[in-house]
Amino acid sequence: MASRDVVSVQRVLPAPPEPIFALLADPAGHARIDGGGSVRGARSGGRRLALGDRFGMDMRIGLPYSTLNTVVEYEEDRRIAWRTDASGPLSALVGGRVWRYELEPVEGGTRVTETWDLSGEAAPSRPVVRRMAGMTRRNMEATLERLETLVTEGR
Repeated sequence: MASRDVVSVQRVLPAPPEPIFALLADPAGHARIDGGGSVRGARSGGRRLALGDRFGMDMRIGLPYSTLNTVVEYEEDRRIAWRTDASGPLSALVGGRVWRYELEPVEGGTRVTETWDLSGEAAPSRPVVRRMAGMTRRNMEATLERLETLVTEGR
């Protein structure tokens, strides 16, 4: 896996893993934690995700679009990852990136690592998506900041 295909950010949140994981494992709340502002809402949610679950998202980066996501890694209160694919006619050209959250209890709270992994991205779109790495890193840092605010304010 090429390093230019993986971007990770970390932050220690002053909270135990359980409330952090609860936010990550409920697609209905993803718009509240999205630091980039592209997530508009879940097409499903209100229940805790599990390995193999699929959920849709309404998105907007310039124009509205939707994604279909599949939970591909899951360890309760420690790790959750989903593969994001385009839905509809673009599905063969775009998609395959993985969003991963790893939670590790540490002194003072939980170290949260968010990773954007393009190693499985569809070949036609990978060079274009790679160009978004800097913006994606900033958005991921903002996501972890939002997560911290939500878990420390108890929302």
